[in-house]
Amino acid sequence: MDYAQKSQYDAILFVSFGGPDKADDVLPFLENVLRGRNVPKERMLEVAEHYHHFGGKSPINEQNIALINAIRQELSASGLDLPVYWGNRNWHPLLTDTIREMKDAGVRRALAFVTSGFSCYSGCRQYRENIQQARSDIGPDAPEIDKIRVFFNHPGFVHPMARNVRSAMESLGNESHTPVLFTAHSIPLSMADSSDYCKQLQEASRLVAEQAKISNWKLVYQSRSGPPTQPWLEPDVCDAIRGLHEQGESNVVIVPIGFISDHMEVLFDLDTEAADLCKTLDMKMARANTAGTDPEFVQMIRDLIAERAFGLSEKAAIGCMPANHDVCPLDCCPAPVRPTTSRPS
Repeated sequence: MDYAQKSQYDAILFVSFGGPDKADDVLPFLENVLRGRNVPKERMLEVAEHYHHFGGKSPINEQNIALINAIRQELSASGLDLPVYWGNRNWHPLLTDTIREMKDAGVRRALAFVTSGFSCYSGCRQYRENIQQARSDIGPDAPEIDKIRVFFNHPGFVHPMARNVRSAMESLGNESHTPVLFTAHSIPLSMADSSDYCKQLQEASRLVAEQAKISNWKLVYQSRSGPPTQPWLEPDVCDAIRGLHEQGESNVVIVPIGFISDHMEVLFDLDTEAADLCKTLDMKMARANTAGTDPEFVQMIRDLIAERAFGLSEKAAIGCMPANHDVCPLDCCPAPVRPTTSRPS
């Protein structure tokens, strides 16, 4: 593709969730994450222990840096030499600081790549709200920022994940009947019902399974954080593993389809909790890698940038659903209705 023409944007903003860099950061980080949400304190402390299990440092920051460096190299090699900035929702570098840096550098219009490939309030709209709030905090001279579409059915995401599934299958002896559990972050049903999250996850899982030539698969969820009284997406991945064991299965492949890197919710919820459960049940488990910095995935990000930068009408997508919209409708992925609590504030 010829990128010699003039881009509509003068910078890229890489937007992610964020994570602590040391033990002292863990509780302040989680307080940022959970602000305004009805999550019991004991649940926050439980999640804090997940981070302390790994020395209080989330792997997400180094993984983001690696992906940003790969994107920079890919853009430069393709002649689309735009600067790439990095801002997080919940921890440093925070979005407001990064967008202020962009303004001071003379950036007028930027394109945001968010590290979430699926549509729901927390995976799409909330990031757009965070960006808008940061721009409002900076003032009228803040750069205009548009968000890149979600990429759940882009071949540059599906193909690397299918290869990773095949590798995991082969590590267990490549038995075609081995059950595969595709897993994604659970969200409240009120959030799921007002978005295409489940439909997109089901389609992405189907596409990966089809490419990997597997038929025995199921979509499950993990990492729920809400109060017990609030309904969230199920089944939980560990419950699904127990169910497979009861059915006489001795092997399982777990595929973190809802994540693009091996961050804490993959390392703890899957590589630690799910793996420990499988060991207890005397089941062999293989966990497929996430897309990470796979060259085809990085090229996908480049192509998504080019779509918007040059106003291209042809948008890559495979399967039963079209490429997702570039500009979200006003009523897209509304905020969930938070449950009330009788506990004192």
